[in-house]
Amino acid sequence: MLNTESVQKMSPVMSAYGRFPLKIVKGKGCYVWDDTGKKYLDFTAGIAVLALGHVPDAVEEVLKKQLDTLWHCSNLFHIPSQEKLAGMLTSLTDCDQVFFCNSGAEANEGAIKLARLYARKIKGKKDGHIVTFSHSFHGRTMATLTATAQKKIQDGFEPLVPGFKYLTYNSPEAIRELEKDDGCIAVLLEMVQGEGGVIPAEQGWVTELSKVCHEKGILLMVDEVQTGIGRTGTLFAYQQYGISPDVVTMAKALGSGIPIGAFMAKKEVSRVIIPGTHGSTFGGNPLATTAGVATLETFKKEHVLEHCAQSAKYLNGKLLELKNKHPEAIADVRGKGLLIGVETTFPAINVVTALREQHQVLVLTAGDKVLRILPPLIVEKPEIDGFIQALDDVLKNH
Repeated sequence: MLNTESVQKMSPVMSAYGRFPLKIVKGKGCYVWDDTGKKYLDFTAGIAVLALGHVPDAVEEVLKKQLDTLWHCSNLFHIPSQEKLAGMLTSLTDCDQVFFCNSGAEANEGAIKLARLYARKIKGKKDGHIVTFSHSFHGRTMATLTATAQKKIQDGFEPLVPGFKYLTYNSPEAIRELEKDDGCIAVLLEMVQGEGGVIPAEQGWVTELSKVCHEKGILLMVDEVQTGIGRTGTLFAYQQYGISPDVVTMAKALGSGIPIGAFMAKKEVSRVIIPGTHGSTFGGNPLATTAGVATLETFKKEHVLEHCAQSAKYLNGKLLELKNKHPEAIADVRGKGLLIGVETTFPAINVVTALREQHQVLVLTAGDKVLRILPPLIVEKPEIDGFIQALDDVLKNH
């Protein structure tokens, strides 16, 4: 039982996060400021959310206009910005229809529901399971944490949701098991495992996986919550692998910081979604979808994908130079685009702390010994050089 003194000291916010000792009150571009006025170079981008940096001018301008017009009206009415954003997304992918929600977990939850509904209504399968992969991360709802093949995420929430099977990521054995699996209705896959340690899917493995799914009538669903909207140098990471998923999920960077998520599908699959099968009160509201439209328009107007590819090449080159300079500290540099993992030979949190406290640079971890580097896609060479200099100094003194 808690005593009165401890209750009085307890924050009214639940302790769900291991927070850094920092209060962020302002952001612009690649920088944030704390409540004392100290400026930090932000290579976290809100965990891959702020592709265009903090408070991008073009998105800010249209959001201010939308705030004076309409915030919410529910999905019982047609929402012009929602239709426009859906059209933009389908025109840029192989998918035909989009469902909007509020987060990545909701997007993946919707994809799971869609797979089950399609299996029952079209394939006539009342039972069946969805395959996910070791070290994956798909969300914190009951279904998505079950889909997440990590015991530490699932611990304490048993009994888990039935209907999932786990195979080994990037493993030929997983392909062989899937070939023999007549109960699989869908595969849910990350092209780069972010939370799992920044591990890219191998091209040959993905090609074989896609082939098996196509031959067996298994839905191929790609989780692009972290990799989507330009993070890897293409709008979606799967577009670098020569595959055509049946379902794609997204969130994070789509709204430039305004909460929005979505799953989209080919019409053969999405046709099972009819009134009453799925819904969201706030999903696709005028404010969020206006942010989404402005984000994608800014990507095109400012050639963000091209800039991301160039910056990623430069940053990766600099990191490989540091790996050669500090082989005792850096074991590996991997990732795609500006989703980069630097595997260290010692606890990565030590680097995170030193960068923040000594150099006012913010980065994240992805596991005990992996730095996760996520600069805004608009990052320029001076910011990259500043980050590399700070990281070099920390590794010298580790």
